[in-house]
Amino acid sequence: MPRAVLMLLLAVNVFWNSTGLADSDSPVTFESRVRPILKAHCWHCHGEEPELQGGLDARLVRFLNKGGDSGPALVAGDHSASLLYERIASGEMPPGEKKVSADELKVIQQWIDSGAKTARPEPEGVSPEDLFLEEDRRHWSFQPITRPAVPAAASAELVQTPVDAFLLPELERHQLTFSPAADRETLIRRLSFDLTGLPPTPEQVDAFVNAESGAAWSELIDEFLDSPHYGEHWGRHWLDVVGYADSHGYTEKDTERPWAYKYRDYVIRSLNNDKPWNQFIIEQLAGDELLTPPYADLSSEQADCLTATGFLRMVPDGTGDGGVDQNAARNDVMAEAIKVVSTSLLGLTVGCAQCHEHRYDPITQADYYRLRAIFEPAYDWKNWRAPKARLVSLWTADVKSQADAVDAELKQISEQQNAELDQIVSDTFERELAKLPPDVQPAARVARDTAAKDRTEEQKQLIRTYPFLNVNRGTVYLYLKDRLNGFKKKWAETTEACKAKRPAEDMVMCLTEVPGKLPVTNVFSRGDFQQPQEEVQPRELTILTSYGGEIPLNDETLSSSGRRLAYARHLTSGRHPLVARVLVNRFWMHHFGQGLVSTVGDFGVKGEQPSHPELLDWLASEFMESGWSLKKLHRLILNSTAWQQSSVRTAELEKVDPDNRLLGRMSVRRLEAESVRDAVLRISGQLVSTVGGAPVPVSPDDVGQYVLMKDNRDSAGRPSGKAEDLGEDQFRRSLYAQVRRSMPFSILEPFDFPVMSPNCEQRPSSTNPSQSLLMLNNPFILESSKTTAAKIEAAAPQDPARQVTIAWKQILGHQPSDEDIAESVEFLNRASETASTDTKTTQSGALTELCHALFCSNGFLYVD
Repeated sequence: MPRAVLMLLLAVNVFWNSTGLADSDSPVTFESRVRPILKAHCWHCHGEEPELQGGLDARLVRFLNKGGDSGPALVAGDHSASLLYERIASGEMPPGEKKVSADELKVIQQWIDSGAKTARPEPEGVSPEDLFLEEDRRHWSFQPITRPAVPAAASAELVQTPVDAFLLPELERHQLTFSPAADRETLIRRLSFDLTGLPPTPEQVDAFVNAESGAAWSELIDEFLDSPHYGEHWGRHWLDVVGYADSHGYTEKDTERPWAYKYRDYVIRSLNNDKPWNQFIIEQLAGDELLTPPYADLSSEQADCLTATGFLRMVPDGTGDGGVDQNAARNDVMAEAIKVVSTSLLGLTVGCAQCHEHRYDPITQADYYRLRAIFEPAYDWKNWRAPKARLVSLWTADVKSQADAVDAELKQISEQQNAELDQIVSDTFERELAKLPPDVQPAARVARDTAAKDRTEEQKQLIRTYPFLNVNRGTVYLYLKDRLNGFKKKWAETTEACKAKRPAEDMVMCLTEVPGKLPVTNVFSRGDFQQPQEEVQPRELTILTSYGGEIPLNDETLSSSGRRLAYARHLTSGRHPLVARVLVNRFWMHHFGQGLVSTVGDFGVKGEQPSHPELLDWLASEFMESGWSLKKLHRLILNSTAWQQSSVRTAELEKVDPDNRLLGRMSVRRLEAESVRDAVLRISGQLVSTVGGAPVPVSPDDVGQYVLMKDNRDSAGRPSGKAEDLGEDQFRRSLYAQVRRSMPFSILEPFDFPVMSPNCEQRPSSTNPSQSLLMLNNPFILESSKTTAAKIEAAAPQDPARQVTIAWKQILGHQPSDEDIAESVEFLNRASETASTDTKTTQSGALTELCHALFCSNGFLYVD
């Protein structure tokens, strides 16, 4: 089918569904309207199980006509006489709480009354693949990515990049156009938060506002893209999709992952370096298969390949904990990993096929286990390696040699310490022995020298009478306490001094395979690992096999199976219909607030169709042809008229496009959770900009809030001492706060910080009272307001008007109006005039309150 025709049909389909005309006017056939209802509600019992409930198979019309134990299920032309309709309408079927909706029942009624027709002859076979329909295969996201021609727009002067050329014609068809460009203060604040998650400095704002160069905007984009903060902010977007966490999260114990941060830093580093996304994906899926074990003396690039596979290790994992069903935990890890891979790269809910055929998409249960077979050599559930056993040291041979030398020295120190202690024990024994009667001493010495199991009753009694006869390394302190204090101190200092010379551990949490181990993958009946059925081989989803995806059982050229590497290369070959679409759609969402496909993790039947299908394909094609460079895609989008529009709502736009799907204006967006805290840190001058490293610990304080603090609780969960000062670490970006599934950082939680279960495909953006309460009462916000006020006062002492101007520019990013200045100065002066204490102190307090009010305002929390 020609591309133009396909896109026209898709556009008509979107319009048809959006108007509701499809429900009333379109012909009702089994394939297009009824089959999806029966598949979702009936097939599990009436078709997919070996034993048909009631003898009825609901997968094909001829089977419904044949019927089951109660007779034919259909009487074409008469719904009231059809058992299918009767059982559903009565609520008897399907069993359970989930019922067929009234609208769905109406569709079944219309279909039966119109003759219970099919669109085409039904398939002869009834295997899951035989039951795929033309409608399944024609689904828009399964079509090849092509590069549509850039359309012409009537208002060509508004087209700055091809992005505008695709958006503008649709606006023009509705007698609309782009909104005017936002002012420069708005644009730089929008750009800074978009690319770095931080506000621009007042100096950056002034420089851009006053710039006369025509290249000022492009230069500003490059400035932010070159900032190390870019990788931190956009890395956080990817970490959401991955499900990044610094703890295992499977049980209440929620044990920590001390080396997980290496993956986080790899992501930041990769994005800052604009690593091509095809390489980025290959490394994350199969970086270990690019190397040859044993993994020793790795270069930084090779170490990155190992670290990248942390992508597959971020899901909840209880296999290192006691008290859990290990087989269940192992299979849960695999299931969650498949969910992460499929939602992040395929945009499909493949996990729904773990227990049965997918209820909506053409994904069979066998497909699910074929996909699982790709990862099973690394996640061999019958020969499992616990999390600690999967760690790989990044020490070079030289570093390992240093560590071995220190270990040998420590062993020697220990031997010397024990020899000296043994001499002390011997001296103590001899001294105590000398206190006994001479005639008892020989027998006492023999009793001591005799092994406990060989002692006679007389010897045992002798030891009970003289306990010192059992003096040893552990009990000698009872006899020589003062001498042992010095002994312990000396050897403790010697040992610690030696340990200090040992290189710090440097491990990576990665996924690898055991060479020569090729487990068998079986389909599990109803997803139960205790009910294995037929064996399956690794393969791409059946609906996508026309695009390639041959996966070897065992690549003889590699030390591993090669399955993940082959799959990764297939996904990034440029032929796959989903990967590039899914990625650019997610990138678009982070720039505009919503994706061209609003369901960013579901490109299947239940997902939304793209608002601009040709633009989505053009972007996917451009992304791949431009070397899978995200920074190039950023520049393309950020230089567009569409992205630079103002966010002002108009009656004309609201009437035609209230959800702004046509993008006739920019959407106002609330800051993400991390940006709220990070912006306060930067504005108050407290932000520590160190990039990467171990996470800042999160722990409950004395009122149960999860704050940046080292855990000082005892075994009963009670604080066991004064909280240790974290120093500058407490002022690092929120990205570096420890992510523990059981202890979400409290200051971020009200602002929709994601719950990793196992990952977050798309963050919500809510407005709720807890956000206002936090901004009003949180000690961090209050103290930062005070710090900001002190900084402003130092910059403009005794000058309220100047102080107000600085506060507005630093906190809100723009120049205040004359009215803003006048009202704020009046507030500061009124506070001074009514004070009964020191004027300067009162003015400082009033300025703190003003800063606090600005931090709580929508002008700070939202970006136009």
